Amino acid sequence: MIISRTPYRVSLFGGGTDYPKWFRQHGGAVLGFAINKYCYISLRSLPPFFEHRHRIVYSRIELVEAIEEIQHPSVRAVLGEMQISQGIEIQHQGDLPARSGLGSSSSFTVGLLNALWAQNGRMATKAALATEAIRIEQEVIRENVGSQDQIWAAYGGMNRIEFNPDGSFAVHPVVLPQGRRRALMESLMLVFSGFSRFADRLAAQQIANMDQREAHLHALRGLVDDALAILQDPARPIAEIGELLHHSWMLKRDLADSITSPSIDAIYQTARDAGAIGGKLLGAGGGGFMLFFVPPERQAAVRERLRDLIHVGFDIDPVGSRIVVYEPDDFEHP
Repeated sequence: MIISRTPYRVSLFGGGTDYPKWFRQHGGAVLGFAINKYCYISLRSLPPFFEHRHRIVYSRIELVEAIEEIQHPSVRAVLGEMQISQGIEIQHQGDLPARSGLGSSSSFTVGLLNALWAQNGRMATKAALATEAIRIEQEVIRENVGSQDQIWAAYGGMNRIEFNPDGSFAVHPVVLPQGRRRALMESLMLVFSGFSRFADRLAAQQIANMDQREAHLHALRGLVDDALAILQDPARPIAEIGELLHHSWMLKRDLADSITSPSIDAIYQTARDAGAIGGKLLGAGGGGFMLFFVPPERQAAVRERLRDLIHVGFDIDPVGSRIVVYEPDDFEHP
């Protein structure tokens, strides 16, 4: 049995500039962090005593003979690319729901790659995990996804990530005094809107609109540096991050009509009325988790006004995807 544990992520600024269509022409950058909520992938060789050769367990249970029969796109793509011939059982468990704006699909892909490489006796580097997950999702599955989620899933931590026109990326850990980091994290609230969505469809609309939204995307990219300047200057009030989040959300919601909805707007305004300085819908939009910047003394009021929604406590995950159980087994197949 091999089990990988891979974090989800919270993207603060720069989202949208991590799509290849954008950064291969303009470059891009994002600021955010991995969180201590996780995707777990357990993996074992399947004993050759069953009618099926592979067993895949997630929100569904798939019992198949051939890799090509697998319906889960990431599992089918990864097993196919790695040319897995032996029978295998894969099980997924997650701390938070899928399709909720926290990069869960990329965490799944990174975690699956990590577990399979471990089964083959290979200790994966963070760069290799991120790069291969990006290739699988963008070139093999051909999903409309950016390149930030895979990197945070692999690396963990709080980072500024740069995307270069040649397709390469650079990960720069954000170094902050402990008190400054604590002030930031104690001001952030994570709330589930109650709406799930399919990010691929929403991202496709944003990508299609990029040529008409160049000014918006350049502005979103600029907020990454503005946020870092605030965080790294202890003389500036940490509340300025909340104001920047509000500005970022006003820009992002104009990237495509599907990003927000009357229900999302109502939640956002309710939080603002109760004391949130700013916030955003995480991920491609349409639903999922919302992040709010709320001074600690106002959080009780926001929690009360949003009492019908689920609130999730979190912190920064420092290590990224890791193997937490390594007990490899093997069965010879005829």
